[in-house]
Amino acid sequence: MDRSSLAEPRGLPFRVVLLLAVAVFINYVDRGNLATASPLLKDELGLTNSQVGVLLSAFFWSYAPLQPVAGWLAQRYDVRYVLAAGLVIWAIATILVGLATSFAMLLVLRLLLGVGESVTYPSNSKLLAQRAPEHQRGRVNGLIGCFQGLGPTFGTLVGGLVMARFGWRVAFVAFGLVSLLWLLPWFIVTRDGTATAGGQHGAPLPYLTLLKQRAIWGSSLGQFCSTYSFYFVLTWLPLILVKSYGYSLKDMAQIGAGVYAIYALSSVLMGWISDRWIMAGASANRVRKSMLVWGLIGIAIMMIVCASAVSTAAVLLLAATAALHGTQTPNFFAISQTLGGPRAAGQWMGVQNLVGNLAGVLAPMLTGFVVDRTGEFYWAFAIAAGVALLGSLAFGVLIPRIEPVKW
Repeated sequence: MDRSSLAEPRGLPFRVVLLLAVAVFINYVDRGNLATASPLLKDELGLTNSQVGVLLSAFFWSYAPLQPVAGWLAQRYDVRYVLAAGLVIWAIATILVGLATSFAMLLVLRLLLGVGESVTYPSNSKLLAQRAPEHQRGRVNGLIGCFQGLGPTFGTLVGGLVMARFGWRVAFVAFGLVSLLWLLPWFIVTRDGTATAGGQHGAPLPYLTLLKQRAIWGSSLGQFCSTYSFYFVLTWLPLILVKSYGYSLKDMAQIGAGVYAIYALSSVLMGWISDRWIMAGASANRVRKSMLVWGLIGIAIMMIVCASAVSTAAVLLLAATAALHGTQTPNFFAISQTLGGPRAAGQWMGVQNLVGNLAGVLAPMLTGFVVDRTGEFYWAFAIAAGVALLGSLAFGVLIPRIEPVKW
């Protein structure tokens, strides 16, 4: 990939883009570790499926509602400090999980993790809306989406192997301490302040102004429906592989890592394809909507077929679903940057990510509830398929056109 193509001449250097992507990588390693540890936690602490579902969901109880606050902070202040402060908070929360001895302690720490991680995407969106032109946003967001996928890939594979050998407590403490190392290159690369300075476009807009836009409801509902199946797989895949299909913890780690790696590679590829399509003369509206709508229809088909599949076929279908999710991440991030523009992209992403991540609240809890009541994952897959179809309508119909709003 040509480094010069990842930032426009106004000054968002590739090294800054790369560190934003690495922060997302760390973000997903730390938020996904609990899912990887869930088979061990469930046995050691005597947790029910419903309690596991609550813990997997609790991260989003703080993460999602704080998105508009994080968007306001990112739009108003230098994201150099906003992002660094968030990482410190979530790294400390990760370390303390390794010392937890009860369901209540884990619940509080998952909430704290959500507080810290809430600043990531609004900060990214603000910077990219200001510095990356439309025909480069697919690649930049694809790179970030790739690292988003590599986070659970690494966390599931390495975390699963570390947990199998040393126990889940050691893994949480180690990953939390390693997360803090990101701060050093971040402050070195941004030390002159010009790459991340905020406030160039005035004070943040009133949120009521944003909420009057029909497009923000379309992009928000679309992201919710897209991420529902993503979080369903992200949070429950380890338990599905171990408890339903009989894989060992080591096999689960390898299969889970492979699924996430496919998603990561697909995000880069689909981001690149979307940019090339725009450069060939297609409108951003046509490109983004086509990727999002047809990708969600494909995800719905994979989910409903997966509901009745046996173990080997289910793994292949989940891999295909991961590839289709690569059509989603670069494009729903890019549309928030296009629609919000430099004036409001951080806040737009805050609202969109708030609604989108309510799927992270609902999917783990609803899945745990459904599995406890039915004793199987069939209806959990079926629900994910229906939600994906609804998302295709949100992106295709509720958003009039993907073009900058005139504030």
